[in-house]
Amino acid sequence: MTNAKTKSRTKTLAKTQTKTKKTPTDASEKEYIVIDEAQGLIFESETDLFGYFQDAIDALEHEYQSLFSEDDFTDEEQIELETYLDATLDEPDEIWMDDQTFKDLIVYHFIRAFEHAEQTLHYIASAYVTTEEEYPTFVFIHFPTRDKNMVENYQRAELVYDKGFERTLKGAIDGDSLGEGDPLAMGLYNAMLTVRSDKDIGEDQFQDYSELREDTIENADEIWRKNDLEGNILVSFIKEFPDHETQKDLSYVAVTQEDTQTNVHSLLFSFPTTDN
Repeated sequence: MTNAKTKSRTKTLAKTQTKTKKTPTDASEKEYIVIDEAQGLIFESETDLFGYFQDAIDALEHEYQSLFSEDDFTDEEQIELETYLDATLDEPDEIWMDDQTFKDLIVYHFIRAFEHAEQTLHYIASAYVTTEEEYPTFVFIHFPTRDKNMVENYQRAELVYDKGFERTLKGAIDGDSLGEGDPLAMGLYNAMLTVRSDKDIGEDQFQDYSELREDTIENADEIWRKNDLEGNILVSFIKEFPDHETQKDLSYVAVTQEDTQTNVHSLLFSFPTTDN
């Protein structure tokens, strides 16, 4: 990706954020490029706009070029894949707030995975986000990549949005690791959802059965222990509640992680089920 190509795409995006204001000396209206009105980032021309951000654009472009692998997408392929930019900005999988790369500028790295031509690619867009609306108004650089190391490079500083975390919050209950965004808990929870019957209790009702969690752990009918491929010791507590007032054949499951040294159990997540 050349710097010129990056500029071309960011100019198009910046134009969508323009506003019209009346000049103090003229009754006519003049168009300004408004990047962040609250911070005074209002520009009379694209020349002024790019002049203001040029150092950041150049630095991010240089960083990208230093990491680029010849096995990654060519310039021609990148142009064809630019259609993924808007979806990446509108519905990212992750957003990382990077306040470390530049001293006086915060950059947000938007990342999203796509299935394309029977392969998984990631699209990355490094952008300026408004301080009040929290909306991306200027893209410094954007590109598709199939390089895992390239993706990991932009997963830096602070993760401020995680689609996977937002997805699992529905099933989180106070005190479990799922509500804290624990990767192990999230992964296991999502795996559980893939095999869960459509006729089972819905996620939006999990909170209604949370009072069964403590009894399940303390008075379990079954306790299952297994080691996963990463060496984690997973212990599942299961208790049946056949006479529950709202559900027939109800069981409750609490999944924990056992510490290998202390044998203390950390609660990953829990859920009710009628699929016995």
